[in-house]
Amino acid sequence: MNEYINKIKNKEIDIVEHTHKVIEECKKINKEYNYFNIISEKLALAQATALKKDIEKNNVKNKKLLGVMVSAKDAICVKGVESTAGSKILKGYKPLFDATAIKKAVEQGAIIIGKTSQDEFGFGSFAVNTYNIPKNPHDKTRSCGGSSGGAAGITAKAHFPHIALGESTGGSIAAPASFCGVFGLTPTYGRVSRYGLMDFGNSLDKIGPIGKTIGEVSALLETISGHDDKESTSLNNPIEKYSNIKADVKGMKIGIIKEAFGNGVEKAVDKTVWEGIKKLEDAGAKVEEISLAMPIEYGLATYYLIGTSEASTNLAKYCGMRYGASEDMKDSFNEYFTKVRSNNFTEESKRRIMLGTFARMSGYRDAYYIKALKVRTKIIEEYKKQFKKYDALVSPTVPVLPTKFSEIEKLSPLQHYMMDVMLVGPNLAGLPHMNVPVGFENKLPVGMLLIGNHLEENKLLQLGNEFENE
Repeated sequence: MNEYINKIKNKEIDIVEHTHKVIEECKKINKEYNYFNIISEKLALAQATALKKDIEKNNVKNKKLLGVMVSAKDAICVKGVESTAGSKILKGYKPLFDATAIKKAVEQGAIIIGKTSQDEFGFGSFAVNTYNIPKNPHDKTRSCGGSSGGAAGITAKAHFPHIALGESTGGSIAAPASFCGVFGLTPTYGRVSRYGLMDFGNSLDKIGPIGKTIGEVSALLETISGHDDKESTSLNNPIEKYSNIKADVKGMKIGIIKEAFGNGVEKAVDKTVWEGIKKLEDAGAKVEEISLAMPIEYGLATYYLIGTSEASTNLAKYCGMRYGASEDMKDSFNEYFTKVRSNNFTEESKRRIMLGTFARMSGYRDAYYIKALKVRTKIIEEYKKQFKKYDALVSPTVPVLPTKFSEIEKLSPLQHYMMDVMLVGPNLAGLPHMNVPVGFENKLPVGMLLIGNHLEENKLLQLGNEFENE
């Protein structure tokens, strides 16, 4: 990417001409793979034209993402570009502002090429709960993983320098990154502003980068991190120079979560992840097996109680009154709202709204939602104990190889939820975690999950550098 940026800066590549070519390539890819809900051609060319003027005036010396194409998950607002969060209920909605992450990327010279396909509001493990289902770049009969499926898919398939902005609530950056064979980093909760992100669960949502290389992931993370006065949960901590991190794992201590291997994990995944662990050990890292049963045993139940409770509240505003889909007003308000929501939410959204509403009802709130919050605190404490001794923890990212669409149709909702069994723990705890592509089995990618302590993304990037050329 640095070589590309230098060519843009030195006028060896005409940025406007290059953007035209990128848009045409995206259109061709999209016809076959459905990675974009919207390709923002008009916006991208306007940004490229403005950049070209700055390049001619030599006003671009310190731009970290000069001319780099960036896509945004559809739940991240881009001013003037239809943003639906993968839902028919928001069809036609064009935000009047940019999300902070978009604003920061554009300020550093990024060009926004479109909004990528996702599970509706992030509700899913396979990116099939939506009106535009993306296909795996390695096998079109298989899923990209969810919910940031389109973001990971275009990252793997694009032949031009590109980084995606994804979003994770319970694993939606790492899981599709694993299925598509790319790097996907979910930062510490609060490291990146959520301003302009359409909510799933306020205490869980995180925006993060997906890229082909550690260098790309590092550059975008460095760009979008930092405090935001518009977003109360954003952290006011110093931003590290992630882009300067080198591969040096000698002496680092890594804990292997033994409960994350064996039962329920496909043999091909188990084998390939252990090969990745061996690579780190050969590079000088100290590796030990540890027991960390609580996040895996109680994580899913805790996550789905908290996540659905927050989602049912957040989705109440989608009722056909302010933006998105609407119907003819013929009856009472209650009947109108019911009609709009019944016609435009997917089955999975309705399921989560009902589960969440039940969990926070009078009489059940203490028994379910409040108890889940207490278990979450215990899960955080369990992780913190391990980080007193280890720099990072390791597990498979997802327990299976990319799944065929024909097989997904046969899975129960619970089986869908089980795909995130490795990922809900670090998401509940707000810990940074990253998918690292560690190899292929049967021509399908396998991902290894690295989990770090709060605000220690640098260690994950350091470890990930060992796999840069896999």
